[in-house]
Order: sequence, then structure tokens, then C-alpha cells
Amino acid sequence: MAITHNLGFPRIGARRELKFALESYWKGESSLDALKAVGAQLRARHWEDQAGLDLVPVGDFAFYDQMLDMSFTLGNLPERVQGFEGDALDNYFRVARGRSAPEADARARCGGVAAGEMTKWLDTNYHYIVPEFTADTTFRLDASRLLAQLEEARAQGVGAKPVIIGPVTYLALGKSKDGADRLALLDRLLPVYGELLNTLAAHGVEWVQIDEPILVTELDAPWRHAFEDAYHTLKSVPVKLLLATYFGELQDQRYLVANLPVAGLHIDAINGRDDITPLLNLLPSGKVLSLGVINGRNIWKTDLNGVLDWLEPIQAQLGERLWIAPSCSLLHVPVDLDSERKLDGEIQSWLAFARQKLEELRILATALNQGREAVRAELDANRAAIEARRHSPRVNNPTVKAAIAGIDAGMGRRRSPYAERAIRQAARLQLPKFPTTTIGSFPQTSEIRVARRRFKAGEIDAAAYQEIMHGEIARCVREQEALGLDVLVHGEAERNDMVEYFGEQLDGYVFSQFGWVQSYGSRCVKPPILFGDISRPRPMTVDWISHAQSLTDKPMKGMLTGPVTLLNWSFVRDDQPRAVSCRQLALAIREEVLDLEKAGVGIIQIDEAALREGLPLRRSQWQDYLDWAVESFRVTANGVGDETQIHTHMCYSEFNDIIESIAAMDADVITIETSRSDMELLDAFDRFKYPNEIGPGVYDIHSPNIPTKAHMVDLMTKAAARIPAERLWVNPDCGLKTRQWGEVIPALTRMVAAAKTLRAAHPASSAASKPAAPLAAGS
Repeated sequence: MAITHNLGFPRIGARRELKFALESYWKGESSLDALKAVGAQLRARHWEDQAGLDLVPVGDFAFYDQMLDMSFTLGNLPERVQGFEGDALDNYFRVARGRSAPEADARARCGGVAAGEMTKWLDTNYHYIVPEFTADTTFRLDASRLLAQLEEARAQGVGAKPVIIGPVTYLALGKSKDGADRLALLDRLLPVYGELLNTLAAHGVEWVQIDEPILVTELDAPWRHAFEDAYHTLKSVPVKLLLATYFGELQDQRYLVANLPVAGLHIDAINGRDDITPLLNLLPSGKVLSLGVINGRNIWKTDLNGVLDWLEPIQAQLGERLWIAPSCSLLHVPVDLDSERKLDGEIQSWLAFARQKLEELRILATALNQGREAVRAELDANRAAIEARRHSPRVNNPTVKAAIAGIDAGMGRRRSPYAERAIRQAARLQLPKFPTTTIGSFPQTSEIRVARRRFKAGEIDAAAYQEIMHGEIARCVREQEALGLDVLVHGEAERNDMVEYFGEQLDGYVFSQFGWVQSYGSRCVKPPILFGDISRPRPMTVDWISHAQSLTDKPMKGMLTGPVTLLNWSFVRDDQPRAVSCRQLALAIREEVLDLEKAGVGIIQIDEAALREGLPLRRSQWQDYLDWAVESFRVTANGVGDETQIHTHMCYSEFNDIIESIAAMDADVITIETSRSDMELLDAFDRFKYPNEIGPGVYDIHSPNIPTKAHMVDLMTKAAARIPAERLWVNPDCGLKTRQWGEVIPALTRMVAAAKTLRAAHPASSAASKPAAPLAAGS
């Protein structure tokens, strides 16, 4: 009998219940007990959703991030949050976001601390809080969270399988704050893991899922040896370990993994299908092989008949040693397709969200254990849906395919090199040294959200909605002028999300109502569903930006999302190469860039926040991706004249190792996150002379903390030691939509003051400082 299990379930809730509970607590509007009660209700509901599985994950629920949970389980708390009295969950939030609830911080006399660094979880859009290490780091077990959830699950009758991050991945994805060797900490860490596993055994646990996803990355010899050391040290624990990998292939690590002394292996059979046959030949007798046969990262229905054709011979070989599961945690997909009431019916019939994926798993298990005839109706319906999507005329557009075939190298080149463009742009824009700007969005107030909701519900017409948005744009422009910012933005009041907004206006996309996925903490996104060939029927931003420019004499940036980010932050087609979809997006956004330029917009920002997360997990495969990703950006950006300044923005990823490719994008200005990492990302410029202009973010907008002027001056002084001052901009590290005006105004006031201090400290090569000239249409 094939065993069914799951690696993790979405924790935010089908209606984002956890998001709203967290934000209510952080604002001081509800109690910690109320927040914990919402968490318990969600766990109970999610275990009920998974009740048909043989083994259900426990410990996959987190109030902010599973990696941060592991840090607290291991007693690895940064020194800056140690010693505060009160509930441990408040300290947890301080590491996550710099603060907890106002009352809790007041009782603990905590005026805010530096939030933990945040970066992407491997190649996903989920962000984790990076563990921090020093040479003196020690570990001490606190299993209370996991044991409490285990007790809850047992009371509900769940076949519990605790889920933890493995020790080698925990060290590999953390950071040394003093340059110490992270692997040197393994000997201190393993006894705590051993204590945790023994504790779970003492509470009656049989199986523990231990996630080691870095096994699908390229590992050098010391890290491979670390796996052998770790699991030989842990092999005597009285629980069975299911070692789980996902998101990629093991390749040259197959032999290592197959022979680790664990009771079972989980392999991602979506992204690592080529691993399976070799592993079947390497797997010791008695070891369980769990195959992730349902895609945990995309929303298309599984071809169940095709999977069975592949699985049935494996079941005949393994028998009861075959387990089946989704490929990875279902954290990366929405909760329930049945919640959708407005989604296009034909396209909805091609989809499966988390609950539907578990139903697919049930059908597969029944077919394997009882024969296909036991689920014949379900298999026939699935086959019909797969074939309907494959042959639908809505998916393929010959005109778009012809346009892709017409892309040539000239479309990706600016007319002149940067040095010549910079002179023309400086003459046009007349900006001071250390020019100040923001990344694009300003606070999405309750008034904005109410207006958008009423417009979508048909309670107000388009003219009334436009009038309200124009009022919000005018407010945004007034505030920026009062602050003294040099380059303004319109604030993006009309945009629900930087990807969804554009996808709604492009042919080839469709949208869900409730397809929310957690990005970090309480931040959720609703990825568009890219189902067919992409084209732009009409301009998307020109009227909004032109209106904003009419309200000021200062330069107004046109704000766009780039093709790579539109691709990586969507649920994308699985029936054609990602590079093809990206080039389609590039042509569509290129049309918007050219229309903005025709409207007289002199600065156009094309955000590529997701460039790095699309990298393959193995460095040997990076260049192919970077080639088509950079080409797509250049096709988007480079049809403009020399006087038009192109910006791009990237955030919360490690960019040092792809800095050459970022430079190859040839944007005139790049703005990049550096505040949480204390300008660590600028270390790349010690070895690489970045040729164009750069704005290293000095204001961490993901924390409610308001940075001091001195802190921002210090960060920019570090930047000026690596990059010529005349090529530096001063800006936040990301958009401001999630912040409140009461936080934004004082933070930007200090940022503008910091820029003035920097100009005074670097007067020699100062750029022209006369007021910016109005940007007339066609200038």
C-alpha cells in the first residue's frame, strides 16, 4: 500500500486570517491571546483538510517564518533581543520586523531593534529570516512550540509527522556576522538536534521530516562531509528520519543521499525526475522512497494518468516502501480553488490549489492501492481537463509567436554607451548630487483600498474611481514636494499589486479572487495565472503618470514591473519554456516604455525585484537563465532615446555573485536593497567596478523602525567608499505601500536631510544644482 503524506500546508488561511490577526496585534488592536487563538484555529482547520493522509505535517505552521521558528527552537537568538521580559513571541516578532506590539514593547522597554536580515527561500518568492552566527554562537533546545503543536494534533486524531529544518541547511542558509566558519558550529549544533529528536521520541513520535533542500544545490567537499557527519551522529536517535529535498535535482549527490543513515528519502519528482531511476538502483533495501508527484509550486492540474503510467512500475518494485506526496510544502500555492466564484470557468477547470492537490494525491493512492477502476470517473475527468487545456485556442496566439520570432539583437541595445547617455540625461534632468527618490509606491491607505473595493463591486463608476485616485496622487505629489525629494513618483494608488496590476491588463493572464500566497510574515501576494500567449491590448500606465507629471515641475518617474519579475511572480505556463513566456512579456512592456517616452516621461523605472530568484539552484545552469533574463530586460528597456533615463530596482536577494549580469542589463540607475545587510551587498564593488549609477537603499521599509539621519549618512558613506559619489542616489530599499504615512514622512525627512549632509561632505564634483526644468511633452 502506497503511503500518502504532505510536507507542509499554507498557513496564512483561505481568507488570510493569520495576516489580519498579526497586523491587528502589531497595531495594538487585539491581544496576544487572540492572536494565538487564531493560530490554533488555523492549525486545526488545516489538519482537518489533511485528515485523509496517512501522515500529516506538524510544526509547519509559523506566525512569521519557519526558519525563524527553527532559530528559536535551537535557542539561537541574536544578542540584541536577549534580556527582554515578556512572551517569547514578542521577541520573535522583534527579530522578524524590529518591533512587536506597542504595549509589549513598552513593558519590555524596547524602543525597537534591528530586524533580522530577510532573503528568498532558495528560488521561491517566499522570504525567510536569516539565522545569525558568530564564532561564539551556542545552542540550547526550546521544543515548547513543536511539542504544543504535537499535543494539539494528537488531540485532533492526526497521524502526526513533525517537520523541522535540517542542521546542514540551517547552517548553510544562515550568515556569519563576524566571518567565522559556519561549519565549525556543526559540532555544537548536533547535540541539540539529537536532544530534540530524543524529546520527540519520548512523546511517541515515529517519523520526523527533516528538510535539507540545499542537497539540490552544488556543494563542495566540506559541506558534503557535513551531511555524512551530521546523519551518522543522529542515526542512533529512536525516531525514523525522512530526509526531504525539493525544488531541484540531486545529480552528483545521489549516492551521498541514498546512503545516509536515515529511514527514508523524499525526492521532488517534478523538478528531480531524472534522479529517480538512479536512486532506485542505489537505495538500500528497507529504506522508504517518498516521491513528490504533485507540483507544490504551481497551480495546474496534475496529469494523473501520466503519473500513474510512471508510478505503477515503481510501486511494483518498492511495494510498501513507496510513499507519495506533493513535491514540496504547499506553502507556495493558494488554499482552495472551490472558494473562487469569478474565475473563468474554462481556465478554472485546468487548476488545482492546495486542497485540490491533496485530492489528486488521494486519487493516485487509491489507483495504486486498489486499481485504476476504483477511481475511473475521476481519472477520466482529469484526462478530459488536461486535453482541453492542451488544445484550447485561448492558449496559443500566432501573432504573438510571430513577434517573438522577430526579436533581434538591435532591440536590446541603447543607441549610445552609458557615459554619453549620462551627459545628456544630466543636462535634461538637472539633478543635484546624491539625488533623492523613492522606489515607487506610497502607503496604501484604507481610503484607497475602500475605493478600489467599491469600484470592483460596481458601487462607483470609472469616473468616480479616477477622481478619487487623482486626489490620492495629488496628495502624494504634495507630500514629496514638501519633503524636498528630487525625483518624484505618483505613488501607485491605483495599483493593487506590482504584478497583478499589469497582468490584469495583459491578454494571456487570468486572476483569482482568493489565490493568496504568503511572501513573508503577514505580507501576501495573489500571483496572476499566466495561461496563454501574452500581448498588450492598450497602454496601462501612461494616463496616470502623465497626470502626475502635470502636477509638478520636478521629474516624475514612470513605474513599470519588468518581464522577469512578471514571470517569476506569476503562476506560469508549464507547456512552454519560461524563456519564451519572458520574451513575450518583454515585448508587451517595451510597448509601454515607448508610450511613456512619447508622453514626455523622462525617467522610467522597470522593476526587476525577482531577477535572482529565477536562478537555477545549481550554478552551472545559471548562465543560460541569465542570458535570456538579461536579454528580456534589455528588449524591454532599450528602445528609448539617450535622454530618457532607465532605472531598475531589486530587493531582498543576494546579488553579489551575479553583479556582472546586473551590469549587463545596462540600466542607467539601479536601486537595490542594502539597509538590512548593512551595505553588505556593496562588497561586490570591491572586485567589480559597477559602471552606471546606483541607489543603495538606506531605509528598511519592512520594519516599522524609523532610521536616524546619522544611520543613513553612515550607510551612504560606506557606499561612497566603493562607488564614485557623483553616481550615487539616496532612496529607501523598497516601495512604501505597506507602511503608514506617520512612519514614512519622518523617515523620508531624515533621508532628505542625510542627502544634504552628504552633498556638503562631497562638494568637489557636485553636479549642477539649479532647479529641475519642467518636462514638457516630447522633451
